[in-house]
Amino acid sequence: MNFGELFWALQVLVGLGLLISAIAAVRFKNLISAVIAMAVFSLILSLEFYVLQAPDVAIAEAGVGACLTTAMYLLAIKNTTDEEVIE
Repeated sequence: MNFGELFWALQVLVGLGLLISAIAAVRFKNLISAVIAMAVFSLILSLEFYVLQAPDVAIAEAGVGACLTTAMYLLAIKNTTDEEVIE
């Protein structure tokens, strides 16, 4: 297997990983599970940026997309209640 075939095989696997994690994030009913699926999506996307030889963008995506955004969503979920207010 030469480099070109390996590159395209990796592109297909990363694309499938992005698709699966995006579908999982939308389909999960549990909010924490959905946030974790979004973090996985962001990590796979940062891997894609690294494979495409953009390491600066990959580091930014991993730091902001996977870490900071996930922490903000988890804090927001923690500070809310699941009660419905009916007026």
